Amino acid sequence: MTVKSTARARKKAAPAVPDTLRATGTDAQPELVQLLTPEGERVEHPDYPLTTTPEELRSLYRDLVLVRRFDGEATALQRQGELGLWASLLGQEAAQVGSGRAMRTGDYAFPTYREHGVAWCRDVDPLNLLGMFRGVNHGGWDPNEKNFHLYTIVIGAQTLHATGYAMGITKDGADDAVIAYFGDGASSQGDVNEAFTFASVYNAPVVFFCQNNQWAISEPTTTQTKIPLYRRASGFGFPGVRVDGNDVLACLAVTRWALDHARSGNGPVLIEAFTYRMGAHTTSDDPTRYRLAEETEAWKAKDPILRLRTLLEKEGLADEEFFTAVDAESEQLGLRVREGVRSMPDPDPTLIFDHVYSEPHALVDEERAEYVEYAASFEAGENH
Repeated sequence: MTVKSTARARKKAAPAVPDTLRATGTDAQPELVQLLTPEGERVEHPDYPLTTTPEELRSLYRDLVLVRRFDGEATALQRQGELGLWASLLGQEAAQVGSGRAMRTGDYAFPTYREHGVAWCRDVDPLNLLGMFRGVNHGGWDPNEKNFHLYTIVIGAQTLHATGYAMGITKDGADDAVIAYFGDGASSQGDVNEAFTFASVYNAPVVFFCQNNQWAISEPTTTQTKIPLYRRASGFGFPGVRVDGNDVLACLAVTRWALDHARSGNGPVLIEAFTYRMGAHTTSDDPTRYRLAEETEAWKAKDPILRLRTLLEKEGLADEEFFTAVDAESEQLGLRVREGVRSMPDPDPTLIFDHVYSEPHALVDEERAEYVEYAASFEAGENH
């Protein structure tokens, strides 16, 4: 059976594509999807209904707070020399937690190097993330156990990996979907556009989740594109939607719809989560050199955690005891992360030779022996 016939065989009813999201012309300018305003007001959207229980809202709030806490701890650890580098997600918690919680167990995520909130939703221990940035492991988690791929440093490459995996799902006839994360800067990469082409032509069950945090390191989005990023999907023949990336409820609802659309045999979807990178691109970056403080201050009023807390308080869905407990848990998480990172053992340097080939190799064995002798010479020097 061909890939296309398999796709037709597994295609079934899915949520209809809202007319406002059928990117058919340059004049189309759908509104940004929002279910929770910056002022904490719950609003409805006709195309993306979302029903949540008080417990689910409290759980989302807890996710946001804990993710921000260990992200902040990681930044502090890097500044103190405990990590080689850190790419903070500050300000993007809602986009990551909302989309991460929209996934089913069998769905598979392909991250960049900043999806710490998605990792949290896939039950990846924060210490495994930090181990990579400390240089003591290459990721530390089993991607197939968590359905969360290892971090990808090469910009945009993971979109191709995600598309290929999604094409495999189609061949297997599984009822799963894939989500690929990337940033606004990566949208200019050839890999991303090639992934769009393959995903569209092969009707792959993949959701492309672009976190538009307004800055590709020091380059603003305006230098990347003349149209909203989500409208690029029209050129590849699949729907695109822009969502308030600081609204965890909207991100949850839109991503849930997109994943269901994809898994139902209807092909890919592009989501543009319109958010803001509140901190530096990485800890090696100084954003004060290329953007104004007024811009950052304006985005602070759209904080994803504050708006959800406001909703919980106004609706009487959480009391002070709950918020105090979450704060205490976040402090415990920060302490565990700090102590865990500092107690990580240094890896044996000779491990780099162990998996160059699947079988023993004479040249590698020779290089290992030379390295061991070289390293031992330093110890010998210290003893004299």
